Amino acid sequence: MNISFVSLSPILTLAVGGIVVLAVDLFVKNAGRNLFAGLTIATLLIAIALLFHLDFQERSFFDALLVDGLARISLWVIIGASLLFIPLAFAGMRFLEYQFAEFYALFLFMAAGFASMTASDNLIVILIGLEIGSLSLYALISMHRRDKALEAAIKYFTMGALAIGLLSFGVMLLYVATGSAEIGKIQSALAASGFSYSPLILVASAFIIAGLGFKLSIVPFHMWTPDVYEGSSAPMAGYMSVVPKIAGFAVAIRLFDFLAQSPDRVVFGLLYIVAVATLTIGNLLALVQDDVKRMLAYSSISHAGFVMCVFVMGSSEAHVGLFLYWTLFLFTNLGAFAMLWISRHPSKTWDIRFDHPYGKFSGMVRLSPMGAAIMAIFMLSLAGIPPFALFFGKIYLIKEAIASDHLYLALIMLANSAIAVFYYLKLIVYMFLRDPSDNDGTVYYRNGATPLKIVLGIAATATVSSFFWIEPLISFFSETLVAAGY
Repeated sequence: MNISFVSLSPILTLAVGGIVVLAVDLFVKNAGRNLFAGLTIATLLIAIALLFHLDFQERSFFDALLVDGLARISLWVIIGASLLFIPLAFAGMRFLEYQFAEFYALFLFMAAGFASMTASDNLIVILIGLEIGSLSLYALISMHRRDKALEAAIKYFTMGALAIGLLSFGVMLLYVATGSAEIGKIQSALAASGFSYSPLILVASAFIIAGLGFKLSIVPFHMWTPDVYEGSSAPMAGYMSVVPKIAGFAVAIRLFDFLAQSPDRVVFGLLYIVAVATLTIGNLLALVQDDVKRMLAYSSISHAGFVMCVFVMGSSEAHVGLFLYWTLFLFTNLGAFAMLWISRHPSKTWDIRFDHPYGKFSGMVRLSPMGAAIMAIFMLSLAGIPPFALFFGKIYLIKEAIASDHLYLALIMLANSAIAVFYYLKLIVYMFLRDPSDNDGTVYYRNGATPLKIVLGIAATATVSSFFWIEPLISFFSETLVAAGY
């Protein structure tokens, strides 16, 4: 058996980094936020450096790990998003959780858990990685020290427990039907039967779709999303909208690519219905929101539905489109939530119910022209307006839907993209065309620390300049996934 610590090194680095942060807190007097955040950033940079030394298609650790092209791209997204998130800890003293070593240790453990999900095709390892990442994330949300944060953590924990139960039951049924928990061997067993699925396989598929559906916040398993995002700090909500989902999508690619090949098309039909429902219902619910943060939460559900359409298409080009879309979404959505973070005043309340009502952004262009311009860039990108980043992700997936003879799906995607323009432009109207009579302007100048400006600058620059690096990114994803057989 090959026990290669090289293939495990990025994930192991994240876990060891979390332990080091706790040890420093234990043995170093007066260790504070700057030291903990610095150690976390150093850990993430080391993990990124180790990604360059990973070999394709390497199985290791008693065949439990599979470092292929899918794993490598997913690890890049997970660690890259984590590296973009952590500098926000330097941006201000407002949130107490950033002062504790436990926050940074849990953050690294969470990243290690979600990373291990992507670097294995063993369903047992995937379940363990999902639990490590999820349990750490529950604790991180609760550390926000607000009533809504505790409520959000409890709701997320409850929904997460149900999700892991459904997923575990689906995995058990697959094991009973095929005698293996490794996705490759399950696929071989089903291929030997001509993909003639028994009722047991179909029930297992339904449970797996439901279990992953909670993590991906797809309809009808999306109920927790707006409340949990609302209770979390804005940067953490942005991070949650990207990293746990890319881990879930990586697992979904490994599973649904062959589960959808059944001649009776039952699994294919389930995926089609779920994708369309998620895309449409997420959009419609975002339309009626009075709070920008909840609007972004529902819009992230819709974006997940957009990406779920990849599993209906089932082609290599569609897989490239998934990672292209989610990489562009990473910069745009994390940037949008970071802008919400700096717009939250520690004492002033605009609304009894919400922290970020649309009215709070009235006339922002007169009070903070640069802030309004940056937020508008993110909104235009999320709406899919050219030449901003997500336009290329949307047009790529729509093109692939047409190329794979799913014309009705392409029309649904186009229609939902048009609907989404309304609620994104609504915020722009408030910022640029409304009078700032209800806003004293103090909100837009708080927490303007250099690290925050750097993160927002990177996100905004990536969103605006994507036209120049979109083709190399597509080539990289295509070559890496084709080499791995996806």
